[in-house]
Amino acid sequence: MATSGNLLFDVSVTPSLSSLPGSSALISITNGLSAWALVATLMGLLVGAAMWAVGSHSGNYQQTYNGRKTLLASGLASLLVGAAPSVVNFFFHMGQSVR
Repeated sequence: MATSGNLLFDVSVTPSLSSLPGSSALISITNGLSAWALVATLMGLLVGAAMWAVGSHSGNYQQTYNGRKTLLASGLASLLVGAAPSVVNFFFHMGQSVR
Protein backbone atom coordinates (compact mmCIF):
# COMPACT_ATOMS: atom_id res chain seq x y z
CA MET A 1 0.00 0.00 0.00
CA ALA A 2 1.39 3.40 -0.96
CA THR A 3 1.76 5.96 1.76
CA SER A 4 2.42 9.67 1.29
CA GLY A 5 3.54 9.30 -2.31
CA ASN A 6 6.09 6.52 -1.70
CA LEU A 7 5.81 3.25 -3.54
CA LEU A 8 5.47 -0.05 -1.75
CA PHE A 9 8.74 -1.31 -3.25
CA ASP A 10 11.79 0.79 -4.10
CA VAL A 11 13.87 -0.50 -6.98
CA SER A 12 17.49 0.42 -7.65
CA VAL A 13 19.99 -0.40 -10.37
CA THR A 14 23.74 -0.66 -9.96
CA PRO A 15 25.45 -1.57 -13.25
CA SER A 16 28.24 -4.10 -12.82
CA LEU A 17 30.23 -5.67 -15.62
CA SER A 18 31.15 -8.63 -13.46
CA SER A 19 27.52 -9.57 -12.75
CA LEU A 20 26.94 -11.53 -15.97
CA PRO A 21 29.10 -14.06 -17.75
CA GLY A 22 30.59 -12.92 -21.02
CA SER A 23 30.95 -9.28 -20.02
CA SER A 24 34.63 -9.19 -20.96
CA ALA A 25 33.77 -10.57 -24.41
CA LEU A 26 31.09 -7.91 -24.82
CA ILE A 27 33.59 -5.19 -23.91
CA SER A 28 36.08 -6.60 -26.42
CA ILE A 29 33.42 -6.63 -29.15
CA THR A 30 32.46 -3.04 -28.34
CA ASN A 31 36.09 -1.91 -28.47
CA GLY A 32 36.58 -3.70 -31.79
CA LEU A 33 33.47 -2.14 -33.30
CA SER A 34 34.65 1.28 -32.15
CA ALA A 35 37.99 0.71 -33.86
CA TRP A 36 36.26 -0.34 -37.09
CA ALA A 37 34.00 2.70 -36.91
CA LEU A 38 37.02 4.99 -36.52
CA VAL A 39 38.79 3.36 -39.48
CA ALA A 40 35.62 3.83 -41.56
CA THR A 41 35.44 7.51 -40.60
CA LEU A 42 39.11 7.94 -41.50
CA MET A 43 38.45 6.45 -44.92
CA GLY A 44 35.46 8.78 -45.30
CA LEU A 45 37.61 11.78 -44.40
CA LEU A 46 40.22 10.81 -46.97
CA VAL A 47 37.67 10.14 -49.72
CA GLY A 48 35.81 13.38 -48.95
CA ALA A 49 39.01 15.43 -49.05
CA ALA A 50 40.02 13.82 -52.35
CA MET A 51 36.57 14.47 -53.86
CA TRP A 52 36.68 18.07 -52.72
CA ALA A 53 40.16 18.62 -54.17
CA VAL A 54 39.43 16.95 -57.52
CA GLY A 55 36.11 18.72 -57.85
CA SER A 56 37.68 22.06 -57.00
CA HIS A 57 40.50 21.67 -59.52
CA SER A 58 38.20 20.45 -62.29
CA GLY A 59 35.51 23.09 -61.69
CA ASN A 60 32.89 20.49 -60.85
CA TYR A 61 30.79 22.23 -58.18
CA GLN A 62 28.66 19.12 -57.48
CA GLN A 63 31.68 16.97 -56.72
CA THR A 64 33.11 19.76 -54.57
CA TYR A 65 29.87 19.97 -52.61
CA ASN A 66 29.68 16.19 -52.19
CA GLY A 67 33.30 16.08 -51.03
CA ARG A 68 32.67 18.74 -48.39
CA LYS A 69 29.51 16.95 -47.29
CA THR A 70 31.35 13.62 -47.00
CA LEU A 71 34.19 15.28 -45.09
CA LEU A 72 31.79 16.91 -42.64
CA ALA A 73 29.71 13.74 -42.14
CA SER A 74 32.82 11.65 -41.49
CA GLY A 75 34.16 14.20 -39.03
CA LEU A 76 30.87 14.27 -37.13
CA ALA A 77 30.74 10.46 -37.13
CA SER A 78 34.20 10.25 -35.59
CA LEU A 79 33.14 12.82 -33.00
CA LEU A 80 30.14 10.67 -32.09
CA VAL A 81 32.23 7.49 -31.88
CA GLY A 82 34.64 9.21 -29.50
CA ALA A 83 31.95 10.87 -27.42
CA ALA A 84 29.58 7.89 -27.21
CA PRO A 85 30.75 6.55 -23.82
CA SER A 86 30.60 10.02 -22.27
CA VAL A 87 27.15 10.68 -23.72
CA VAL A 88 25.81 7.36 -22.40
CA ASN A 89 27.32 8.01 -18.97
CA PHE A 90 25.96 11.56 -18.91
CA PHE A 91 22.39 10.43 -19.59
CA PHE A 92 22.70 7.50 -17.18
CA HIS A 93 23.83 9.83 -14.36
CA MET A 94 21.10 12.32 -15.25
CA GLY A 95 18.60 9.49 -14.99
CA GLN A 96 20.01 8.47 -11.61
CA SER A 97 19.50 11.99 -10.29
CA VAL A 98 15.74 11.95 -11.04
CA ARG A 99 13.77 11.54 -7.82
